[in-house]
Amino acid sequence: MKEMRFGSVRFIPGENKGRYPFCHSIYIEGEGILIDPSSDRKRLERLRAEEGVKAVWLSHWHEDHFMHLDLFDDVPLWISREDAPPLSDLDVFLDWYGLDNAEHRQFWKQTMLEQFHFRPRSPLGFFGDGDVLRMGSLTVDVIATPGHTPGHVAFFFREPRVLFLGDYDLTRFGPWYGDLYSSIEDTIISISRLKKIPAGTWLTGHETGVFESPPGPLWDEYEAVIQKREGRLIEALDRPRSLDEIAGRWLIYGRPREPLAFYEFGERALVKKHLGNLQRRGLVRFKGGRYLKSGDELSEFLQAHTCGGRA
Repeated sequence: MKEMRFGSVRFIPGENKGRYPFCHSIYIEGEGILIDPSSDRKRLERLRAEEGVKAVWLSHWHEDHFMHLDLFDDVPLWISREDAPPLSDLDVFLDWYGLDNAEHRQFWKQTMLEQFHFRPRSPLGFFGDGDVLRMGSLTVDVIATPGHTPGHVAFFFREPRVLFLGDYDLTRFGPWYGDLYSSIEDTIISISRLKKIPAGTWLTGHETGVFESPPGPLWDEYEAVIQKREGRLIEALDRPRSLDEIAGRWLIYGRPREPLAFYEFGERALVKKHLGNLQRRGLVRFKGGRYLKSGDELSEFLQAHTCGGRA
């Protein structure tokens, strides 16, 4: 992938096509603003040395969007107020992921320190929905897009009509909403909001990165992943099952992958979000440590009266 310019907005591709743990970065020329510094460490070192970085903006709090933030310890940091707490303390960061499994938590703590160079940071300023930032000939609209995280924001650069979607990345994997404060409902609303913005170019945080023509059906395919995951989960509830049983079926990732602690966490987190969503809609109940489809009294009876009630 190559760097691309849209007026004063520069797209800096991440390593490995911006796939996790990397992402694509955005640089606003002339203003020295770097967005999501997790693309390519050596490239960002050169950028700072040759052109300067006067401020760092984060679209949200996730580690794959700040991996090289340590290169800019002395540079002012901006993020939404809602997403700021995890940056201040590593344990708070892990809490926001809902990491209650000791093995998973230790894996993440070590990974955050060694791979993502985590250092506590206090933002200088905060973005809010509807903020209009004027910088010379460039106008930037801040667009709140919660769901992925509670404070995720997108940026619309008016003059070149460029929309940076952050982690609403239109990938085949689909949206992530597995954090403690993520929301499936808000994710769907944010996707709908982003679709309506009259952009001419769309930039994403991962993979394809640059869309110079309307993404069109990709929006619907991206959102449809949510319904497909839900459908697989409902099918898996052919009888009452525990969370461990459901997660062990690998409905999200398809199969176990390495590092196992990373993917076990992701599988469990997304399944929990879907189960919570289904419960709120009255489609699933939780009883006796197991989840079952509402109205499935026969399955519940058979479960309780065969094999001592064991799965």
